Amino acid sequence: MRRRGGRGVLGAVYGAAGALAVVALAWTEWHGIREPGAALAFGLLIALGEAIRCCDAPAALPRASGAHEQRGEPAPLAAAGALGYALLGHLGGEPTSHGVLQVVTVVVAASLTGLVPRMALGRPADPGHTARRVLTVGFAATCFQPLHHTGRLGSWLGHGPALVGYLLGVLALTALCDAVLAAALARARTGWPYGPLLRDELRALGGIGSAICATGVVMALTVAVAGLWALPVLALPPLLIQYSFRRYAAIRATCRQTIASLARSTEIAGYTPVGHARKVAGLSRAVGRELGLSEPALTVLEYAALMHDIGQLSLVDPVPAGATEPLPRAEQRRIALLGGAVVRQTGVPAEVALIVEQQAAPYREQPLSARIVRAVNAYTEAAGGPAATGQAAGQAVAERGAAPLRALERLRLATARDFDPAVVEALATVLSRPAYDRPR
Repeated sequence: MRRRGGRGVLGAVYGAAGALAVVALAWTEWHGIREPGAALAFGLLIALGEAIRCCDAPAALPRASGAHEQRGEPAPLAAAGALGYALLGHLGGEPTSHGVLQVVTVVVAASLTGLVPRMALGRPADPGHTARRVLTVGFAATCFQPLHHTGRLGSWLGHGPALVGYLLGVLALTALCDAVLAAALARARTGWPYGPLLRDELRALGGIGSAICATGVVMALTVAVAGLWALPVLALPPLLIQYSFRRYAAIRATCRQTIASLARSTEIAGYTPVGHARKVAGLSRAVGRELGLSEPALTVLEYAALMHDIGQLSLVDPVPAGATEPLPRAEQRRIALLGGAVVRQTGVPAEVALIVEQQAAPYREQPLSARIVRAVNAYTEAAGGPAATGQAAGQAVAERGAAPLRALERLRLATARDFDPAVVEALATVLSRPAYDRPR
């Protein structure tokens, strides 16, 4: 049912954007391009922004399943240019006559042109990003162009601060619509709760989103007076934003790589199975998303899950299969405290060390992130344990297939003392999805 609903949302968004694009292209082909200089200038600006996003984006890192990329507009120059063209009412002091459909046509053509570098480099295109751009820009143009052409906007608001306030209000509504669409598309693709996804999108609007909206208004108002020669100067702030965004993403990627490399030290030393930390991190992040954690909290949760076994390096002899859950509580607490001390030396947020230190505490005294790591770690250890020796091949396969079910049932039986019932049920919900290939 959930997957059919997700496909329905994707089909509705893509269908609406595609229908609008087809109508706009047909209308523009029939009536011709008005103010071709402005259309070409803004189109080149949008295409350049999309091409830079495609070519300059840092290479994607291998991420654990359930990871979620940092929110933010990846092509601020293209977004600002598209919004500026949608709100363009005058050009060098003369009124413009292009309408909503020509705005959509220019945005579609420029966005597709900007995707050429991505296709040339063999990178997949994101139809959701293009669909959102078409729908949101069409909404902004609909709120402005008809009122401008009929003269009502000028008679109501004039050309002073009231007009600027109206343009900012239109862009605020446009940004809100884009956030709603982005969260809906993410929900349709992943099945994660809609509320936290929308919250992450709205949080991103307070930073880079507000800068893009302000730049779009400045572009429209400046070109209305100074003409198209002002566009190269106005393009500099979005370019700087894009460069800063890329640098920030690169720093985050480097930090994640460093933490992942440190977490592998227990695997290299033979204390934990290969890939255990990544499995726990991916599944913990998915459970955290299911429970409604925000993106910053999910990042802390992922780091803590990667490093939750780092304290095992203090052991003289490795624990069989790296499973700490069967150890005495005092030994678990000692390993957790040593792990937290190591984590504090890495420079990661203090919350990460706190989560690692509290792995052996009673779950009612733990923060939610620590409860998630503890439950997921126990499940992963129980579900990934080796099959009993001496079994036939078919019986061993059957045992491995039943192990996840038994592990989950074991966690449910221990919710009175060891594991948070809400976390265990969220884990069960995540495991029930086909993405985790769990036997049903």
